[in-house]
Amino acid sequence: MGRSRANSLSSAQSRPVSNPWLPDSPSAEASPWFRGPSWEFWAVRLALVGFTCLLCYTLAPFGLHGLPAAGLGFLMAMVTLLAELRLRRAEISGLLGGAFGAVLGLLAALLVTVVISHTAEPEPTKSFLEFTTLFALGYLGLVVGSSKGHILRQVPLPHAVSVPASGNLPALKLLDTSVLIDGRIADICETHFLDGTLGVPRFVLHELQLVADSSDFLKRQRGRRGLEVLQRLQKMSALEIRIIEEDIPTLPGVDQKLVELARRTGSKIVTNDFNLNQVARVQGLSVLNVNELANAVKPAVLPGESMRVLILREGKESNQGVAYLDDGTMVVVDGARRFINCSVDIVVTSMHQTPAGKMIFGRLDDRPDSSARAAALGSTQLDAAGSGNGHTASQASPATRFDSASSPCNEAKHS
Repeated sequence: MGRSRANSLSSAQSRPVSNPWLPDSPSAEASPWFRGPSWEFWAVRLALVGFTCLLCYTLAPFGLHGLPAAGLGFLMAMVTLLAELRLRRAEISGLLGGAFGAVLGLLAALLVTVVISHTAEPEPTKSFLEFTTLFALGYLGLVVGSSKGHILRQVPLPHAVSVPASGNLPALKLLDTSVLIDGRIADICETHFLDGTLGVPRFVLHELQLVADSSDFLKRQRGRRGLEVLQRLQKMSALEIRIIEEDIPTLPGVDQKLVELARRTGSKIVTNDFNLNQVARVQGLSVLNVNELANAVKPAVLPGESMRVLILREGKESNQGVAYLDDGTMVVVDGARRFINCSVDIVVTSMHQTPAGKMIFGRLDDRPDSSARAAALGSTQLDAAGSGNGHTASQASPATRFDSASSPCNEAKHS
C-alpha cells in the first residue's frame, strides 16, 4: 500500500508540465478549487466568443442585424475553437504539409477558374463551378498534404546549417595512471585550468588498484596516492568524473588500450609519460602533458641574470657543481665543485631545453659587490630568524656567532 502510494507520487512529480492554456493541463488538474481546465483557458475562449459576436453585431455582415448577426459571430467562434482543438493535436510536420498542400490546391483551383470563366455557360453555373473547384481542391490539398507531412522529416537540411549535435561539446579527457599517481592534476583542476568531463577507463583503474595492492612499499604508496587523487577529483563540483567501461581486450598494454580508446572516441589523453606522449602524437591524437605544462609556466631566466643557489653535488665535468631551483630546474655552475653544500652567487650564461625540462648553465659571480649582497642577505635572514624566535641579533646563541672568514665556503673560496 505504501509502496504503491509512493510510486504514484513519484510518477505524478515526474510528469512534464504542460501548457496551462490547454484544457488537459496537469496544473489545472491539481487546482484545489475545481477539477478541469484552468481559469485562463476559459477566460481566453470566452473573450474570443464575445469579441466575435460583438464584431458581427456591430458590422452586420450579409445584411443581418441584431441577434442573427451575433449568432453568426458565435458560429464562427465555435468553428475556430473546433479547428484549434484539432490543430492542437497535430504534429508540426502535418501542419507544414497541410499548409503546403492547401496552397497548391488553391493555385490549381485558380487555374481551373480561369478556364471556366472563358466558357459560354450561364453566370450562375460558372459561379457554382468556380466555388466548388476552390473548396474541393483546397480541401484535397489540405488533407493530402497533412497525411504526407512526415516526408518533410526526411528532407536533409542544407549543409551550411546542418550542425552535428556534439559539435559544441568539449572533447572527453582520458586520465592516465601516471598522471593520477603524480597528483598535480588535482591542483590544476582546482585552479580551473582544466574542467569539464574527465574520463577514467576501467583498465586504468584496475592498473591503479594493482599498484596499490603491490607488495613493494613504494609502489603501494604510489597506488594509494593515485586513488586519493581520484577521490579528490570526484569531490570537485566543476568536474565530472566518468568511469568508462569500454575495454579493448585485443591489445595487451594499458597504454595501447588508452591510445586506441582515444582514437575511437576522439578524446584527449592527459598524462605525464613521455613515451605515451610521443606515441599518441605520432598517431595524431591530442595530448595534455602535465610535465610540459609545468615547464611552460616556469619563470624565464635570461643570460646575464644573477641568482643565489645552493650547490648540492658535483657535475659530470670536472670543476662543475650542480644546484636545483625550487621548481626542480637543474643549474650547472662552472667552477663550483669546491662549493658543495654552500650557497654561492652565480651569473646565468645560457639555458638549454631538454625533453625532461629546462637546464640552466652559469658561472660564479666574481663581481666585487656579490659578496656584499650575500653578506647583507645573510644578516637579514639572521635578523628575521632572531626576531621570530623572540631574540635580537645580539642575543643570538654562541653557536650561530662565527667568523665568516672561517666558514667552509669561504675557506674554499680562499683556496
